[in-house]
Amino acid sequence: MKFLFKSLSILTISTSLALAGGEGWHTDWEAAKAKSKAENKPILLNLTGSDWCGWCIKIEKEIFSQKAFKDFAAENLIQMEADFPKKKEQPAELKKQNAALEKQYLAGGYPTVYLLDSEGKKLSEDIGELKGGTDAYIAKLKELLGKTKE
Repeated sequence: MKFLFKSLSILTISTSLALAGGEGWHTDWEAAKAKSKAENKPILLNLTGSDWCGWCIKIEKEIFSQKAFKDFAAENLIQMEADFPKKKEQPAELKKQNAALEKQYLAGGYPTVYLLDSEGKKLSEDIGELKGGTDAYIAKLKELLGKTKE
């Protein structure tokens, strides 16, 4: 019985990790909006093709995975990832949710990144471009956050 319980626990943890976005990123839109409202932090929405889009992979590697960005985001943002992978399966409900986000927010191509309020209203233009690395990206986010507080 203990073996069965441990096996189920490991399976549950593995499944949860497989369905989650990258570290710190939510994949449930409603949960991200609720957390944004509760913590009074804007949402950073990242529409990405994590396993096929070269620019998406680049922004993940050069910006989103960097410690400075992770620290800044943890303190100032609710991160939401809507992923459109080609090589990995997603549950039907997640695909449906992400398709709705894509229809509403995609700005021509991937990655598309916006700052949004807790209701999903855009607080920025698409900020999915890489210019100047992590420090420049954080500076841009700080500038945008300053404007949203005015």
